[in-house]
Amino acid sequence: MTTAKDIMHPGARWISWYETLDRAAQVMRDLNVGALPIIDEDERLCGIITDRDIVVGCIALGHDPSQMTCGEMAQGTPRWIDADSDVSQVLDEMTGHQIKRLPVIENKRLVGMISEADLAQHLTDEQMQSFCTSVYTTS
Repeated sequence: MTTAKDIMHPGARWISWYETLDRAAQVMRDLNVGALPIIDEDERLCGIITDRDIVVGCIALGHDPSQMTCGEMAQGTPRWIDADSDVSQVLDEMTGHQIKRLPVIENKRLVGMISEADLAQHLTDEQMQSFCTSVYTTS
């Protein structure tokens, strides 16, 4: 059985909810990633911030990214998957919620992230086609 831990990108970094969006952008640049999980003061996952969120939800609205926090951008219930979950559960979670990145949790700690690139390396062409159709098709 292939698990989330088998296909994830290990060593994912997170950012605290009180950090500013300009700091989040700097961390993304340094890590060469487009998203960071956000944690609250108890180190619980409370959202995910993407580079697009910063541009569309802050800068394009005339807000200052050095004054707006990641916590202010965190919306909704964050989705995640347990490290021991089967790859079919990963796909169900990502397609069911039309998400492109999924934090992987083990023993209540972030251990990795699964992105489209990770899926592409581990799934069959048919599985990737189904994933892309589900995630990129609006209903």
